[in-house]
Amino acid sequence: MHIRSVRLDELPVLQDIERAAGQCFRDIGMPEIAEDEPLPLGELARYHDAGLAWVVADDADVPVAYLIADRVDGNLHVEQVSVHPDSARRGVGRSLLDHLAAHAGSEGAPALTLTTFTQVPWNAPYYARCGFQVMDDNRLTPGLRKIRESEAAHGLDRWPRACMRRAL
Repeated sequence: MHIRSVRLDELPVLQDIERAAGQCFRDIGMPEIAEDEPLPLGELARYHDAGLAWVVADDADVPVAYLIADRVDGNLHVEQVSVHPDSARRGVGRSLLDHLAAHAGSEGAPALTLTTFTQVPWNAPYYARCGFQVMDDNRLTPGLRKIRESEAAHGLDRWPRACMRRAL
């Protein structure tokens, strides 16, 4: 498997990966997350155009995981990282996060940030193992506050969430 930039014709594949990866939320009593639709193609294209969308591709060069990021308050913010369940638990997500960290470092960004569910094993506990630390709410940057407000408006605060940061 290798990491590369996503191609425009692969954007529907990213949606399929997201739908498949989201199904595990159904098993832990979060069916609303499992049923949440992935980002529309136009929004995914924005990440492609910004050069902030990568995939892990298998030996046939078919994407099995992806990561999209935004620039938020001088850091790179993980908007979404999803791994198809058939490729999970093989370090694929971690390799995407490490790839983003290297990219962020080359841009001079001091950190990676993300928002996540705190009580989902493959969310906050996983990210902590990948070097992220939970941020105190009173230390959030304006951009992170705006993201959290948008998430709350979308109903994601129904479950405990937090911002996390990985210093580079």
